[in-house]
Amino acid sequence: MDDVITTAVLRVVEDMQENLGEPLTIDDLARTAMFSKFHFSRIFQRVTGLSPGRFLSAVRLREAKRLLTSTTLTVTDISHRVGYSSVGTFSSRFAGSVGLSPSRYRRFESLTPPEHRAAAPGHHATTPGHRATTPGTTTTPGTTTTTVRGLISSPLDDRPVFAGLFPDSILEGWPIRYTVLSRPGPYVLKDVPEGTWHLIVQSAAAGREDAIEHPARGDEGLCIGRHGPITVQPGAAATAHADIRLRPMSVLDPPVLLALRELVAAELAGVRN
Repeated sequence: MDDVITTAVLRVVEDMQENLGEPLTIDDLARTAMFSKFHFSRIFQRVTGLSPGRFLSAVRLREAKRLLTSTTLTVTDISHRVGYSSVGTFSSRFAGSVGLSPSRYRRFESLTPPEHRAAAPGHHATTPGHRATTPGTTTTPGTTTTTVRGLISSPLDDRPVFAGLFPDSILEGWPIRYTVLSRPGPYVLKDVPEGTWHLIVQSAAAGREDAIEHPARGDEGLCIGRHGPITVQPGAAATAHADIRLRPMSVLDPPVLLALRELVAAELAGVRN
């Protein structure tokens, strides 16, 4: 039965990728899967970690990223090609998910933390190539905090690694905490606030950094790892351990929306400087 379910979800994801400009509904996708609408939504979430609608939105924005960097189409034309009737809605969702506006992403502008584009005080690289930052939030002195730490291993043993905590199981929007390593190894995420978080780790092979703009091919050009959810209770000082082994990203993994190529480059440049 699991093979049947996986095949059905794969069929739906391929349909999404081939019909991005169409107004696809849950009913349409359920028919493609050949399941009832309610059963389909449950199995899709179980296989991919996201609802069908959220996954479809991510696939559309990933294609928009590709078109922005590989064509001269206008932002308006791209928004229509990926299924948006309003360029304003498209631009807002793109910026919120990717971390840059469509025009800034097209110019390959570097991505740095929000809140005046600076990391919070006290979060800096403690060793060359190991940079931990805490964008947009601070910790009140004297409060208890949680640390997430562990070991990252990867088939790409000499490539930079991004590790971040997100509210959902998708690399979308700004992580609550993140670190960029020059290569796989130990990582530490300090001052993790209360809430439920998903740890997502990603690395790309040399020359394949733009692979995040394309459907995954299942090879080691783009690798990913996940752990969670990790729940941080209010007022609890603790250390959570999460070792992660990266694997080739598959077409059933949610697309990478955050502008990681730009973020990783900016972080590593900051460490070198």
